[in-house]
Amino acid sequence: MKAWHLVVILVILSVTSLFIGVTDLTIFDLFSMTEKQAQALTIARIPRLISLVVAGTSMSVAGLIMQQLSRNKFVSPTTAGTDDSAKLGILVAMLMFSSATTMEKMLIAFIFAIAGTLLFMQLLERIKFKDAIFIPLVGLMFGNIINSLTTFFAYKNDLIQNVTSWLQGSFSSVMAGNYELIYISVPLLVIAYMYANKFTIAGMGEEFSVNLGLNHKRIVNLGLVIVALVSVVVILSVGVIPFLGLVVPNIVSLYMGDNLRKSLIHTALLGANFLLACDIISRIIIFPYEIPIALTVGVIGSILFLYLLMRRRAYES
Repeated sequence: MKAWHLVVILVILSVTSLFIGVTDLTIFDLFSMTEKQAQALTIARIPRLISLVVAGTSMSVAGLIMQQLSRNKFVSPTTAGTDDSAKLGILVAMLMFSSATTMEKMLIAFIFAIAGTLLFMQLLERIKFKDAIFIPLVGLMFGNIINSLTTFFAYKNDLIQNVTSWLQGSFSSVMAGNYELIYISVPLLVIAYMYANKFTIAGMGEEFSVNLGLNHKRIVNLGLVIVALVSVVVILSVGVIPFLGLVVPNIVSLYMGDNLRKSLIHTALLGANFLLACDIISRIIIFPYEIPIALTVGVIGSILFLYLLMRRRAYES
């Protein structure tokens, strides 16, 4: 699939997304909109579209970077404890600072997310049995332990509803004025593209990259910082979106290979298309109500994940 194919699909899905909602608005109304229609478009639907595209591209690229650095196709922020660590950080921010600002929550959540990701990478280095499927299972168990701690302390402090709101990713509450934090992901994507070749070399192993004159630890740490910060920004903006950073890079690698520089643009575009398509399904399946996008992405993503697992098993046999 060519990149321009994905761009065309992105345009079609974006236009479709703008004209789905309770407020009756069609493409023919653009030049004669009522005040209510104009407000619906500028306050809710355009911010929602921007959030979907940025979240889809950034989480997919974060998954791609993590898979490259860990040298495992089934590692992502979802299966490495990054998202769970970020949620624990948000809870700690709420407990320590009752009136914490969004930026304070982001800072504390980022510290926890990067710490959890680094801890997972340390576990990865110590595991001798490095089966491709065993590694993400360890990450899921690691994440479940952190998630259990978050749930326990949330119950103890009557904050379980607040924490639960971050478990279900949803774009239904995105409006002008409360989504702009997600723009932080944009410069991170630019940095990821600039360092794409170095991430590719770092993913070949420390000894190989050092022999090529690359500061392996610095590049790995930079990649993990990008992954952690992107995860925190998306969680704080719209909640946890499972499987996105796992299945999209794997699908792209099937036809683009493992060169991060070549596949990064495709991964970003496919991630945006995938999330937009899931959001459209979530909004029309029980219209005028909508299903949380985390549920839609979780169902479709888990099916694709099982397919990738079976495909790998069939290929190995």
